[in-house]
Amino acid sequence: MKKEVLYVKIASIIEEQIVNGTLKLGEKLPSIRTVQKMYHVSINTVKQAFLELESKSLINSRPRLGYYVSKTSQRRFSLPSVGMLSSSDGEKQPEDLIDKVYNSLKNKEVTQFSLGVPAQSMLPIAKLNKGVIHMIRKLDDGGTSYEPAQGSVNLRRSVAKWSMEFEGQLTEDDLVTTSGAMNAIFNCLLAVTKPGDTIAIETPVYFGTIQVAKSLGLQVIEIPAHPLTGIDMDALRKYLPRINVCCFTANFSNPLGSLMPEDHKIQLVKLLTEHNIPLIEDDLYGNLYFGATRPKPCKAYDEEGIVMWCGSFSKTLAPGYRVGWVAPGKFKSKIIRQKLLQTISTPILYQEVIADFMEHGRYDHHLHQFRNKLYANCLQYQQAIEEYFPDNTKIGQPQGGFVLWLELDKRVDTAALYDTAMRHQISFAPGRMFTLQDRYHNCMRLNFALGWNERIYADLKCLGKIVKNAF
Repeated sequence: MKKEVLYVKIASIIEEQIVNGTLKLGEKLPSIRTVQKMYHVSINTVKQAFLELESKSLINSRPRLGYYVSKTSQRRFSLPSVGMLSSSDGEKQPEDLIDKVYNSLKNKEVTQFSLGVPAQSMLPIAKLNKGVIHMIRKLDDGGTSYEPAQGSVNLRRSVAKWSMEFEGQLTEDDLVTTSGAMNAIFNCLLAVTKPGDTIAIETPVYFGTIQVAKSLGLQVIEIPAHPLTGIDMDALRKYLPRINVCCFTANFSNPLGSLMPEDHKIQLVKLLTEHNIPLIEDDLYGNLYFGATRPKPCKAYDEEGIVMWCGSFSKTLAPGYRVGWVAPGKFKSKIIRQKLLQTISTPILYQEVIADFMEHGRYDHHLHQFRNKLYANCLQYQQAIEEYFPDNTKIGQPQGGFVLWLELDKRVDTAALYDTAMRHQISFAPGRMFTLQDRYHNCMRLNFALGWNERIYADLKCLGKIVKNAF
């Protein structure tokens, strides 16, 4: 019997025991060695089976203690549906809806479930403010002069060191700083495409990626993505001859929250390398994992320099600093040239503040606390939604990040529902924003990176009531 079949079979047996209650919530699983002896398989096969169960949030690991049945294994609601494969035919951009949602940001009284950034209470703002004052005094020019187009060497070195966490083989010379992740993606697309080329993205996908692609005159193919495991590799292969570039989020996609399994990442990089198709990897949420270790990006498997690894500190540390990076592989010289033409350089002050913050483990310490808060929030949101939303609601199961994707009854139009919610000072992101196609009308995205309190709980309850009254 093949190894892949063995680990899936073992995972299925354990999953059945969890579902039927043989293994109870919070109960410890047999050790890896015990399971190995039970089924007469290798240690690696058992580890793969446990990883499969972790990817479904059925179990979680506790360092030095073992594996336990996860709290989220007792979900009542199903996972959202997988989108259909589609190309640019019949597309319709949701710009008016996006503008409407963003205009709500002016109102500070509104609960911003719609906005994809953490609440200020979740960020180390006081420490960052001290860092700004410190760096203004430390820098000879107070941070007012130009820097080389490649960006702060201190920041690039810090990111390169920190990439060792996922066995990254990066040096400071491999990186270019950018004005956030979207600026990195924009520059990557400029480097490898021309108007009329075709880009493959997942569906649903962050609306900013769609807007950038269309602004550059690109044709878009939306590849179906599973809410747990990400893009459908078979669907991608079907359209591969037409594709010039791919842009995917392998780790905790926005809005689904999916995590691509490691073997899928390896397959993806190998497939695109064989066809010489660049992969722009948006790894914006990679550090916000709920498991024991950070998942590797696709860049970790890139041997030919076709993966352009993009990230930023906007979702983890300081949204307004607009500090990001790209490891562009073989396209580095093009990226630096474009940055020089567009902006000459990025402001040095905030790059140096973040580089200083990353020293001595301060960033790691912040991330550890932040991840714990996000995971707790995710569970509380899911519990409130299962309690107050209709029974046929489908809900995502993110393994990291801080966005939650809901699929409601087909009779619900979340674009119309948005106006009703706003009258109750509640904002969310309607599903239609995350595609070029005429779909996801009954879906919504919620941000759970807000400080959990009675107001958030009450607003989720209110939103559930609004949904129930919509049909």
